[in-house]
Amino acid sequence: MKIVIQPERHSEILMEVIPVFEGGKVLHVCNSCAARVQRFIKFGRFDASLGSTYKFTKEKDLGAIKEEVYVGLGKEEEITSERIRKAVSMAIKEVKKLNVEKATVRFIDLDDISTEEVVKAIAEGAVLGNYEFNNYKKIKEGRVFLNEIRIASVAQEKVEAAEKALQEAELLINSTIFARNLVNEPANVLIPEELAARAMAAGKESGFQVEIMDKNQIEALGMKAYLEVAKGSVNEPKLIVMRYFGDEENKEDVTALVGKGLTFDTGGYSLKPNDSMVNMKSDMGGAAAVIGAISAIAKAKLKANVVAVVAACENVISGGSYKPGDIIGSMSGKHIEIVNTDAEGRLTLADAVYYAAEKEKASRIIDVATLTGAALIALGTSTTAVVTNNQELYNKLQSAADSCGERVWQLPAFEEYKELNKSSVADIKNAGGRLAGTITAGLFIGEFVKDTPWMHLDVAGTAWSDVEKAYITKGGTGAAVRSLYYFVKNN
Repeated sequence: MKIVIQPERHSEILMEVIPVFEGGKVLHVCNSCAARVQRFIKFGRFDASLGSTYKFTKEKDLGAIKEEVYVGLGKEEEITSERIRKAVSMAIKEVKKLNVEKATVRFIDLDDISTEEVVKAIAEGAVLGNYEFNNYKKIKEGRVFLNEIRIASVAQEKVEAAEKALQEAELLINSTIFARNLVNEPANVLIPEELAARAMAAGKESGFQVEIMDKNQIEALGMKAYLEVAKGSVNEPKLIVMRYFGDEENKEDVTALVGKGLTFDTGGYSLKPNDSMVNMKSDMGGAAAVIGAISAIAKAKLKANVVAVVAACENVISGGSYKPGDIIGSMSGKHIEIVNTDAEGRLTLADAVYYAAEKEKASRIIDVATLTGAALIALGTSTTAVVTNNQELYNKLQSAADSCGERVWQLPAFEEYKELNKSSVADIKNAGGRLAGTITAGLFIGEFVKDTPWMHLDVAGTAWSDVEKAYITKGGTGAAVRSLYYFVKNN
């Protein structure tokens, strides 16, 4: 979708989104709009609560029709960039119903929120709210797609800042959509080899290097835990390593982003029920996030060094699959007791984070994974759970997430939780039981990062949505792409 900054409103506008605060305050007020809003409120048609909408149609000169969608911003004293993002996305959903190609959104000029933040919020809300995954659907003949948004009534002295902010917003929008598309692809299409190919294509487009390692190379690295998960599938694993070095003067300062890359997960011999398995194409949501993030980082030419690692494979059943009760090795040399073959993502991540620390010499490691159902029980679908061994690292992530409207929440990492992962027959077991499941899963991964500052993001609840929620559309969400980008940019 094309997004344009437009300093002035033009009389030929035929589709306009008009933001309104509760009480009826219209920004960039025109007398007719203000009067209409008061009538809508008086007769109970529109209350301007956050995300509420009302469509008004009027005739213009020469019989032309102008459509106006009024959208509520809620209480003026509660306005944030995230509330703008949500409101605009709700308005765009109404606009789409009108089968128009172009729409204008009035700029929201505020004292407490910068021009840059407002522009990003409008652009992200509009485009991400308009997202559809139609790769395998026949499009109805004659359907009109919304393909251009104009952000209008931007004061001339703010246009330069608005256009600069829009460039960054488009990077993040496109990278988020790229991640969504990866997650939404069916598992029979996005096998590990295909995920690797798409990472390679993203590297060529965005400007980062990509190295793809095959099974023999993975074996040579000693990544035994990763290979145990992968060996049940006819689709061979691919270790995807992406490198962007934008700070040549500080080559030793490297941030590693490690994404869980299970392109499908049956649970192995600890088999999932069908209802839990049907959306397991999304089990590579962490991989999608880190590929999307490094794409945005490279395109923006940030002054930073980033290595992204994805240990891609499938967890399926065959005569060669690993089993509950097995004791397996790992790249670190630690032996792992398998108590649950559905706790497979942490096994691939154990080798992947160790690789990042040992071979890529990462200064800090952030892993992103659709890891535990316990994360949904604890935090639902709106918030990403975080476990870390470094408080400063988490504080920086919190700031990055706040800047883009994503929600994260730190879970405790007390020594008592590590006790739950202890094994009587091996160095560690791969599941600590039902209690504190998100924490013990994260701490398992933390045992393989050596002494590196590390943070684990469990996006099991946020990387996929079963329902539409404002700019979060059904299916893959692209969660964590923007937070990771801002984390790297600001640090």
